[in-house]
Amino acid sequence: MIGSDTVEAFREHFGTEPDLLIRSPGRVNLIGEHTDYNDGFVLPLAIERALWIALRSRPDDTVRMWSGMGDQRAEFSLSALTHSGGWSDYVQGVANELQRTGKELRGWEGAILSDIPTGAGLSSSAALELAAARAFSEVSPFVWDPVEMAVIGQRAENNWVGMKCGIMDQLICAAGHQDQALLIDCRALTWTPAAVPSAAIVVVLDTSTRRELVGSAYNERVTACEEAAAVFGVAALRDLDWDTLDEGRYRLEPVAFRRARHVVLENERTLAMANALNRRDLTEAGELMQASHDSMRDDFEISSAALDAMVEAAMASPGCYGARMTGGGFGGSCVALIAADRVDAFVSETLARYQAAIATKQL
Repeated sequence: MIGSDTVEAFREHFGTEPDLLIRSPGRVNLIGEHTDYNDGFVLPLAIERALWIALRSRPDDTVRMWSGMGDQRAEFSLSALTHSGGWSDYVQGVANELQRTGKELRGWEGAILSDIPTGAGLSSSAALELAAARAFSEVSPFVWDPVEMAVIGQRAENNWVGMKCGIMDQLICAAGHQDQALLIDCRALTWTPAAVPSAAIVVVLDTSTRRELVGSAYNERVTACEEAAAVFGVAALRDLDWDTLDEGRYRLEPVAFRRARHVVLENERTLAMANALNRRDLTEAGELMQASHDSMRDDFEISSAALDAMVEAAMASPGCYGARMTGGGFGGSCVALIAADRVDAFVSETLARYQAAIATKQL
């Protein structure tokens, strides 16, 4: 168990027992990609994979950490935060944003282990940010609030790390419900549970391809969406309906129009999928997932040959209602909605098809 391994790692590296053990889950997004920073709707769920911190408080303002991801150590003072260029920036970014809100922080030392694959589109960074926020809340004199801490995590990534992400990853990490997706309104920061019917299982399919979002075209997509919203005089693309966008398409360059079309229709698909899950209509839910993938591939252009091959392999397996890439794009993972009685066969069949495809196409 990774939790007990984290405790043991703390004993090994800090020579004593930890006071606390924190678990921060990864997430997979069923639908609603690149809609969160457009103030739109998303439908993620927390997954079994998680990041853990075993920690104890310190009497000073020093944070000392050991990470099992590369057997690395990091140390910093809360009164002298610096950009490290490494994984500790996510923790320092959280500390910086907490202090900017006026919160008094105290130091801690902790061992960190995670089984969330880095760069797989499953929010390993948000898991670290929210775990760090929880650690600070436990050793410092302020109360944990999931929405506030999600915003803190997002600001840390936006302002300190340089990634223009929306709020989805941090909010599902902070507020996820067991066995339920959350339909999140990324403007109001409210959510409604949407249970996945017991007849289906959500399966995450890792292509083993990786991307670095800060250095990728992700931030370019954010800028394109902001510019399209400005052309139509709205605060965000969430405020634009399809008819208005379609009638005014001449106002945008073709690429900008396709980017906006994805976001506007993805919001509609996300609301429709939450409704389909609540009605237990798995066929419609799967069709919406497939339409979402097609849009990300063709309009938003964030898929990849490996992601497309994985989706095709999944859709060719009996019992697959729908599949799509998930996460920021340019590599990472896909998500599929599978008939519960077909999961084992689906996994083996899809793996075989994907391996054959990447061998043939040399992806």
